[in-house]
Amino acid sequence: MLEESTTPLLEAHDLVMFDLDGVVYVSGHAIDGVADRIERVRASGAHVAFVTNNASRTPDQVAQKLVGVGVAAEATDVVTSAQAAARLLAEQHGAGARILLLGGEGLEVALTAAGLEPVRDPEGAVAVASGYGPDVRWREIMRVATLVRDGLPYVASNADLTIPTSYGLAPGHGVLVRTITGFAGVAATVAGKPEKPLMEETVRRVGGDRPIMVGDRLDTDIEGAHAIGVPSLLVLTGVTWLEQLVAATPELRPTYLSPTLEGLFEPHPVPSQEGDAVRLGGWTATVEDGRLVVAGEGSDADWWRVAAVAGWRHLDASGTPVDVLDTTPPGPVRQLGAE
Repeated sequence: MLEESTTPLLEAHDLVMFDLDGVVYVSGHAIDGVADRIERVRASGAHVAFVTNNASRTPDQVAQKLVGVGVAAEATDVVTSAQAAARLLAEQHGAGARILLLGGEGLEVALTAAGLEPVRDPEGAVAVASGYGPDVRWREIMRVATLVRDGLPYVASNADLTIPTSYGLAPGHGVLVRTITGFAGVAATVAGKPEKPLMEETVRRVGGDRPIMVGDRLDTDIEGAHAIGVPSLLVLTGVTWLEQLVAATPELRPTYLSPTLEGLFEPHPVPSQEGDAVRLGGWTATVEDGRLVVAGEGSDADWWRVAAVAGWRHLDASGTPVDVLDTTPPGPVRQLGAE
């Protein structure tokens, strides 16, 4: 279930791939302690990469945003799903290929940097690439959907169904992808997490032989790490909380678990399983009448570890997620904002 690290986790890795929303910042503000912890990663000699499914911004713009919230970053530290999509298209169609663009500046810049020719007119286009773009018009979507139905290859930067905004979660680029593929009756090639291309592009661009993915989302960050066979660290500063964690099926389960990025600098013990009880560091988790019960005292990180393992054991045995309605995690009440 969870894996053990008897030494501080970072010592086993030379590339740390950070998701952004929910890991580095929330609601346009850096999460407490993140800037210092990322600098500690750099000071260790490990490579740092910021990995984002957002295809609307260029790496320069993402780096500027990071600097704006107090996190040191350069464009070369940033890898986007637009860059991964551009590499796929360049490998498939060669330099100079005309690619019909349905998206914003981030995707256009990535296509150009890969030696492709992004165009808005479908004449002569050998494929279509789409990414989130707030100014994409419905008539452009209709045209692309028709061309994809008629056989034009389709690469989507990502398939995220939601996107965080100042007014809460809103429909993401994945809704557009579903619209096009549903109409066309074909599947898109997806470059972003949890698919392999973005993760592989990150390792290729930033370097490192022993990568680890750090994320807050099970269905993108953690599943994406599984896709390329690298370990993952789930932090609880973003969208995943107890209800989502205990309902995670094996392909969504992290290798390691920590409330914050401090988990990079700590050993990771694993719970013992004794009959129906899961124990670690003073905590005992059991499932009673389908409800998760955690008793004892100890560190917050160990509480989450016993809760996760007890929940996963119950899910695997029964096929039903454990009831956590009356289970209160330790620490302050979490109030997650949106960006």
